[in-house]
Amino acid sequence: MLLRFTKMHGLGNDFVVIDAVSQSVKITPELARKLGDRRFGVGCDQILVVEPPEQAEVDFRYRIFNQDGSEVEQCGNGARCFAKFVRDRRLTGKSTIRVETASGIIELQVQSDHQVRVNMGVPELEPSQIPFIAENKAIAYPIEVAISANDGANNNKTLMISAVSMGNPHAVLQVEDTETAPVELLGPLLEQHARFPQQVNAGFMQIVSRNELNLRVYERGAGETLACGTGACAAVVAGQLQDLLDSPVTVNLPGGSLVIEWPGEGQSVIMTGPATTVFHGRIKL
Repeated sequence: MLLRFTKMHGLGNDFVVIDAVSQSVKITPELARKLGDRRFGVGCDQILVVEPPEQAEVDFRYRIFNQDGSEVEQCGNGARCFAKFVRDRRLTGKSTIRVETASGIIELQVQSDHQVRVNMGVPELEPSQIPFIAENKAIAYPIEVAISANDGANNNKTLMISAVSMGNPHAVLQVEDTETAPVELLGPLLEQHARFPQQVNAGFMQIVSRNELNLRVYERGAGETLACGTGACAAVVAGQLQDLLDSPVTVNLPGGSLVIEWPGEGQSVIMTGPATTVFHGRIKL
């Protein structure tokens, strides 16, 4: 069987997008790993699957698999690519598209300048719903990580993080400079920390001004990526809760910039940014 796919990216966060509406295919974790392999497959951070909706009030169902085959709830950069894909492939002619995800319904709007505006929903701050193990809800939490020394011993270090869910869990750590932040060291330690039962995406945030920040994100199941839309949303929420930022905020990621708007607690986060098609292809299964 030949499977049609499209390679896309949102600020360098790259995807293999599968149309499971007009072609009959079931994406399994094993197939996702094969497609995502950069040496033996197509290669990507995540696989996005467009499926028919299960609910009458939405247009499509949106599924997301990490490169390692794990399925996740949400992906902001992927959502923008999803909107461009379904319009380019003429699966819909709508400019406003309602999409069912594992974490709920999101609304995508393709603007006249081809930027995509995404209503990412209301951020979840209650620890049990993120999920994050903590006695009480707080703006920031101390969390202890064990850093291995050269002699094999572990040195415990306490970090202050914010915990936010944007449909997927995020730990946001403020740093002085994202260029020198120990993302490769601390990213995996936070990702697999026992206080995050479903693992976590680790964001490293540098405040530039009240309307701008720099961000690097170590994503669960994928490692550091060039951009993370939900990570950008989570960082802005964390920064505003700490009175470090004012909406709207320009978030500079290694792959480019997003604009994030958040009116405040109980309100939806709005993300605006580009989506790019790289090429179309077919792969033999």
